[in-house]
Amino acid sequence: MSKEISDQTGALETLLSNGVSLLNRVTEEITNLSMQLDETAELVAKHMYGTWRVQKNWKKPQNIVDAEGVYFFDASGKKFLDFSSQLVCVNLGHKNQAVIEAIVEQARKMPYISPAFATEIRARTSAALMKVLPEGLEKIFYSTAGTEANEAAIKITRMYQKPKGAYKIISRYTSYHGSTAGAIAVTGDPRRWFSEPSNKIPGTIFAPDCYCYRCPFQQEYPACGITCAEYLDYMIANEGNVAGIIVEPVVGTNGVLVPVKEYLPRLRQIADDRNILLIVDEVMAGWGRTGTWFAVDNWGVKPDILTTAKGSTSAYTPLGITATTRRIADYFEENYFAHGHTYEAHPLAMAPVPAVIQEYKRLNILENVRKQGAYLGKRLNEIKEKHVSVGDIRGIGLFWAVELAKNRKTKKPFNTGPEKFTGQTLMVDRVAAELFNRGVYLMAWINHFIIAPPLIVTKEQVDQGVDALDDALKIVDGEVDQ
Repeated sequence: MSKEISDQTGALETLLSNGVSLLNRVTEEITNLSMQLDETAELVAKHMYGTWRVQKNWKKPQNIVDAEGVYFFDASGKKFLDFSSQLVCVNLGHKNQAVIEAIVEQARKMPYISPAFATEIRARTSAALMKVLPEGLEKIFYSTAGTEANEAAIKITRMYQKPKGAYKIISRYTSYHGSTAGAIAVTGDPRRWFSEPSNKIPGTIFAPDCYCYRCPFQQEYPACGITCAEYLDYMIANEGNVAGIIVEPVVGTNGVLVPVKEYLPRLRQIADDRNILLIVDEVMAGWGRTGTWFAVDNWGVKPDILTTAKGSTSAYTPLGITATTRRIADYFEENYFAHGHTYEAHPLAMAPVPAVIQEYKRLNILENVRKQGAYLGKRLNEIKEKHVSVGDIRGIGLFWAVELAKNRKTKKPFNTGPEKFTGQTLMVDRVAAELFNRGVYLMAWINHFIIAPPLIVTKEQVDQGVDALDDALKIVDGEVDQ
């Protein structure tokens, strides 16, 4: 009996010893993994610039290891709802297999060849685009980003208008068109300030926006008679030498400003009457985000030049698209087209486009955008009724903004641009951090949030994101001016 007890005791001791050993190994592995995760974040912050930020606030970026559908995952396994499609670009969600396979196939076939040659993917991508672009856009310059697409649009406009001596580009103050010299020069928001005067390309002028919540003319629609558009016409008449207007049909980062129904048709008419080009920047608003292939389709407007990027590949590869009318293209039959670069029409970058278009059709994306967009708008307006800190809710399709107000009556914002660019912690940053802790990623910019989930989002996922925002906004309600 004593031998049996002794054997059992020995077995227990062995088991305990093995357990302790296993626990020590697990603890060691967790420690090593934690160190690796810390090292990953530290190396990234040490050797990369965090964009559009004071660098001291980016010492330990979140280490993301996977993403699928409308979610992404950090190194600890925590799951986050991607409620802004990253930078409003992952329109089909993460890891769409058809898009991935298109990239892999092209990588095996031909990753790169000079833009001087014809290839099968260049032909297929262009043909596919002709079926979804607004009518009349027939010739395309391919680049690798929205910034470059706008850079090309500016150069094409000035080359086309050169015979009549026109070179000025009118943009708007609440706009963002990119970070390279030409694109940042026509950017209205404060990011432009940091590049001046070196980027100040002669002939860039700014007009007021169709921003009804903060109307620069302090008027109310429809009694205003779209003064913002009429004033732009006045500017063109008095400036002289205007070559074109560049606008985001629905302003993106700067607050999802949806124009009143007469605005864009009036700009089209002004451009025709004044013999200037209308450039529409659909880098963010295009590709089904508003419930139509491109935002201008909502108002039946046909631009002279359309630029886009992000959703064209669901951000799986970097691609910029600058599409022009045949009238513009014909000009360059006899005149030198003075633009291009090594990665123009890059085969690997273009590979996803036909697959993306096919997936939009297969998944009935535009219908889902209209359906879930209407529901998202309803839920957000319910939030406005509950939270005194919400000044305005606006949007279209799956493209919405929640703008905060420290005082609803005066529309005083909690923060302004200069505060962001000195590295202060803004109210929207505090709310976004709380949301992230709750497993929801939401894009915050100065005094508003951009709500733009992947276009495959479901009603339940919309509820998940809005419910989290509802709770997080309690932080703000206690700090409004009474």
